Amino acid sequence: MSKKLNILLAEDDENLGHLLHTFIKTKGFDADLARNGKSAFEKFTGGNYDFCIFDVMMPEMDGFTLAKEIREIDKKVPILFLTAKSMKEDKLEGFAIGADDYLTKPFSMEELLARINAILRRVERRDANEDALLMVGKIKYEPELRLLHLAEGVKKLTTKENQLLKLLVKNENEILDRQATLRAIWGDDNYFNGRSMDVYIAKLRKLLKEDEAIEIMNVHGKGFKFLVK
Repeated sequence: MSKKLNILLAEDDENLGHLLHTFIKTKGFDADLARNGKSAFEKFTGGNYDFCIFDVMMPEMDGFTLAKEIREIDKKVPILFLTAKSMKEDKLEGFAIGADDYLTKPFSMEELLARINAILRRVERRDANEDALLMVGKIKYEPELRLLHLAEGVKKLTTKENQLLKLLVKNENEILDRQATLRAIWGDDNYFNGRSMDVYIAKLRKLLKEDEAIEIMNVHGKGFKFLVK
């Protein structure tokens, strides 16, 4: 791969966190370390991560809650859970949330690396070239370049328009949670940011109206659903 993959690590044990962080970086990845779930969520929404490793038991926000929050805005980023428990119920809950794999402590560093690489191979096959060019109905969309290829010409999206459209498209046919989206893009789900997001949704509807099969539907009390009929 041409670019270094960026991993978000959330581990509240200071010694283990430092050890894992150092090991991951020596294996050629970029990595950020968070000491609790709340800090990890703030880093995730403010950064661009290719992989997540979360301890299940953490202060302020546990790993399961953190993963649920992240899955509201990103259905696909790989998540590997670290747990001191081997309880079957915990694993079932983790997989129900959308975990890609589990590692029970204690584990070897080489086992961790093997799990990361195995997950990345699966994801790479699934997502090959996905971000380079997407078809949104009949409209070509290049998220990395922020370009929409419309009948009237190529439209360069603003950063927030692009972030919002990318989230909608990646979560096609799924409800995109309003509050989680506001926190991810605007950093805060207050009333004024909510009004701002509604303006951006209206702009995107206007841009995409040339394809009548595309609909950005309001889901009352929850958020939005992106549909291509």
